[in-house]
Amino acid sequence: MPKMKTVSSAKKRFRVTGTGKLKRKKAYHSHILTKKSKKRKRNLTKWDDVHSSDLSNVKLMLCR
Repeated sequence: MPKMKTVSSAKKRFRVTGTGKLKRKKAYHSHILTKKSKKRKRNLTKWDDVHSSDLSNVKLMLCR
């Protein structure tokens, strides 16, 4: 049986922390930034945890 391949889009979007948690970037920070407040844009730059309901799908995509 061949090896499972990692989904290329997933390896670009997710990172695994030292404790094994998955983290992701927040959305809505790519364009139309003039109408968003500085505070909102600043908070969108931070990393966030992957929601528990999505963990199993993301782990499958990363072949972990």
